[in-house]
Amino acid sequence: MDASRNATLAGLLAILLWSSLALLTVATDGLPPFQVLAIAFAVAGALGLLRAGLRGKTGWSELRQPVSALALSTGALFGYHALYFIALKRAPAVEANLLNYLWPLLIVVFAGFLPGVRIRPLQWIGTGLGLAAAILLVSGGQRLAVSASHLPGYLAAITAAVVWAAYSVLNRRHAQVPSAAITVACVGVAVLGALAHLAIETPVAPTPLQWSALLLMGIGPTGAAFWLWDTGTKRGDIALLGSLSYLAPLLSTALLVLSGRVQPHPVQAMALALLLAGAWLSTRSRRQG
Repeated sequence: MDASRNATLAGLLAILLWSSLALLTVATDGLPPFQVLAIAFAVAGALGLLRAGLRGKTGWSELRQPVSALALSTGALFGYHALYFIALKRAPAVEANLLNYLWPLLIVVFAGFLPGVRIRPLQWIGTGLGLAAAILLVSGGQRLAVSASHLPGYLAAITAAVVWAAYSVLNRRHAQVPSAAITVACVGVAVLGALAHLAIETPVAPTPLQWSALLLMGIGPTGAAFWLWDTGTKRGDIALLGSLSYLAPLLSTALLVLSGRVQPHPVQAMALALLLAGAWLSTRSRRQG
């Protein structure tokens, strides 16, 4: 039980780290998205390899994994980000983000198919409240404008959500693989991102501020966060993590408000209330189980 609780806490810490991604992404404004992806994951991969080198044989042995595990993590990490970038290019950001934030709900749905996992009614309600909070945050309480011309972008956003949710649940099949092995996937994503960047984008030299943001990305939301998420999804309460994942958009908005990038709005307070209620119900459901 302690191991499962610690793994769940690791997953929660990953969610907290992801909440900083929006603020750091704003700081890289002007850089091509695949260039940002390649550099951030290169930093994460380099730090992982440095750790392995410092640990010697033990560190290098932790990077070994079945081809199926490497293909799953690399494909999911790169596929999710590539689809998300496509969605933002082919559809308005509000609608694309709303569809993308289906992934926490889908994690709860997919987790129900895992052996020994039972999703309780309170957890469904908590997850639903989290989704409602995300809708309020992303839409700002405004009416959405759905257009058939943006269908490719909508499909890309939904597919990104499915990819990330499926990876998070399927990752449990590789519970025997050390979380340090995610380093190899980060290196793979960096290479794929660099190839995509060179193929379809024009390189832009980052400013010192942008380099700082890229380094922080590689250390946190695209580095340690994926290591922690790997631990959480393999050994923690995956359904609870799905429910609590709606903390990411809320905390992300809070950081943007505190930094002056976004103006505070009453809708944000409503979303906070919904999210806190949803989180309380989800954790209460776990304790009752």
